[in-house]
Amino acid sequence: MTADLPELDPVIHAQARLRVVVALSAVPEGDRITFPYLREILGMTAGNLSVHLRKLEEARYVEITKTHHGRTPTTYVELTRRGRLALDDYTAAIQRLLAAAEQRTENAENARRGEP
Repeated sequence: MTADLPELDPVIHAQARLRVVVALSAVPEGDRITFPYLREILGMTAGNLSVHLRKLEEARYVEITKTHHGRTPTTYVELTRRGRLALDDYTAAIQRLLAAAEQRTENAENARRGEP
């Protein structure tokens, strides 16, 4: 990218991972949701969601907790503070990209009309 355009976080930028992070950002900080509920919200297969969660976990954007309720295994997913900050940075970068595109469009329109 050029110097005036921000880089986008490649971990979050993948569509499925962006959807995961955004869904988890709606959960209050410090709370978590179950893997099956997250899968249901996103309409993803368990395998696909697992692959994307692994990438997010490697980046420390999510925390996965495996536990048991009685004999039933339960997996919880939580967006970490680092993940929330990464989403904030990503959102700000997208806004800067859109503002730059809007400015370029405006400049092109002005040049076409012969305006400064």
